[in-house]
Amino acid sequence: MLMPLLSDNELRETRCLIDGQWIETEATYEVRNPATGELLARVPCLGAEHAREAIAAAERARPQWSAQPAHERSRILKRWHALILAHLEPLAQLLTREMGKPIGEARAEILYGASYVEWFAEEARRAYGQVIPSHDLSKQLSTVREPVGVVAAITPWNFPNAMLARKLAPALAAGCTVVAKPAEQTPLSALALSKLATLAGVPHGVLNVVLGDAVAIGAQLTANPAVRKLTFTGSTAVGRLLLRQCADTVKRVSMELGGNAPFIVFDDADLDAAVEGAMASKFRNAGQTCVCANRFLVHEAIYDEFAERLVRAVRDLRVGEGSQAGVTIGPLIDQRAKAKVAALVMDALEQGAVLLEGDAQMPGNFFAPTVLGQVNAQMRVAREEIFGPVAPLIRFVDEADALAQANASDAGLAAYFFTRDIARAHRVAAALKVGMVGINTGAISTETAPFGGVKQSGFGREGGPQGLEDYQDVKYLCLGNLR
Repeated sequence: MLMPLLSDNELRETRCLIDGQWIETEATYEVRNPATGELLARVPCLGAEHAREAIAAAERARPQWSAQPAHERSRILKRWHALILAHLEPLAQLLTREMGKPIGEARAEILYGASYVEWFAEEARRAYGQVIPSHDLSKQLSTVREPVGVVAAITPWNFPNAMLARKLAPALAAGCTVVAKPAEQTPLSALALSKLATLAGVPHGVLNVVLGDAVAIGAQLTANPAVRKLTFTGSTAVGRLLLRQCADTVKRVSMELGGNAPFIVFDDADLDAAVEGAMASKFRNAGQTCVCANRFLVHEAIYDEFAERLVRAVRDLRVGEGSQAGVTIGPLIDQRAKAKVAALVMDALEQGAVLLEGDAQMPGNFFAPTVLGQVNAQMRVAREEIFGPVAPLIRFVDEADALAQANASDAGLAAYFFTRDIARAHRVAAALKVGMVGINTGAISTETAPFGGVKQSGFGREGGPQGLEDYQDVKYLCLGNLR
């Protein structure tokens, strides 16, 4: 079937979506390119009343959508996937303009988000129940899986396309309806993605998108009893607040929160592979990723050599506007983000860290890729999530020391380590207190595997078969008097 294509102007939606209608309001806020300061759009600034309308629309649409055969929901998601691929380039260009990442990374994000839509289009047809061996010959025991209901999805600015797709796809596949609240810094990618969903045939009210007052909208999403699940990706501080607000209505909650990923380089590691993995993990998206390496723990025997190789690789990075050819590092999202990263670097230097590479004088929202040597675990840069292109290097003396330092964090999202010793690979993977482990690789995320953390990095999983289960309730059936 031929896919209808939208022009760039048609795809560049600036209105909110409630019950199938694109709405505008007098109250608006600005969306600007973080690399240039260019005004990209003014979008609606909604409040509590519009949030209630969106929830009501989702609740009205829920019975019919959840009753759709799985193959019909799958068909619509497959059309959505095809439309995303057909609009790959304009979606990527839009993403780069509003978020700042290099255009190559933007294209990769669109494809990554689309992979979740395709995966869950297929998983929609596999929402299997279970027959349970009975304790009583007169009874038959089984389970079925049902959609949890209306879902509130709150997404961050660092992956404005993929993080929304990663939540919408399993929710819709499971038969849930959704009210989405994208980050205010990057709403245009979310609106474009949602426009393609409506073009694919997602019915009115099944998907609603609201922008505006985060406090007022968040209060409605967490307090309204019609919302049965909230899924959130963002900071641990905000996650704690949302958890408290959801308690009164006892909602299902998924939390993908902050990280402090250790990147361990053992003395037997392939250093070429370790540096390649470090570059992929640390500097993608200018370090603004929840799973990026936050602390580099390097064995003392190879510390100097690894530092030298990493600095050489970092010097090949090019900072600039993401749409320019050859740029590999875009801006940070805003001045507040830049000030935080600068403060972490300054704190480390004041406490004895050494600047091996970096430039503190870059203009605007740009921050130079930075390598810090002689860092210790007490410095803020080792204890806090950096969310910027800064690589702090910390020595360790043996495996026990590396694990003690790696696990000395309230965060437990991801960890990485490099070794040639297969026995060590198994030991260390088992001992790391995180939800995801990269062994001899710096890239771990895929739609076919569960993504999520432990400890204060949250709970719930996105991707893999587990991603669909997070949007379903299990109902137990006991059929008696069979004999």
